[in-house]
Amino acid sequence: MSHMSFEHPYFGAFVMLILSFGVFWLISKLSSIVGSKFANQNDDKLKSAIYESGPEANKQPNRINSHFYLVAVLFILFDVEIIFMFPWAVNFRYLGVFGFVEMVLFILLLTIGFIYAWHKGALEWHSIK
Repeated sequence: MSHMSFEHPYFGAFVMLILSFGVFWLISKLSSIVGSKFANQNDDKLKSAIYESGPEANKQPNRINSHFYLVAVLFILFDVEIIFMFPWAVNFRYLGVFGFVEMVLFILLLTIGFIYAWHKGALEWHSIK
């Protein structure tokens, strides 16, 4: 039995995987080339134009406050932790006292993390000046 067999059940899937990567790369390169050829290179005037009847646009540095990132990470952290409580609630009777003690410790750990983030000022909004 050789290692290279075209009769292997997953050979077709492997060929499709290689072909899909190749087609993806080809389409990405073609779209990049076509986009760079036909795109408007001088779009500063368009970017600073007034949109509908809004205020005049000012040139500002593209700075994003890192607080957005911190709030998003905290939201995802606590949101995922809450999702872990649903399977526990469904199997509460099966888990018994051990499951209850584990969830109390889990909630205690979450509370400590929340209080720590609160005291560090992670939940306060700071404006950029």
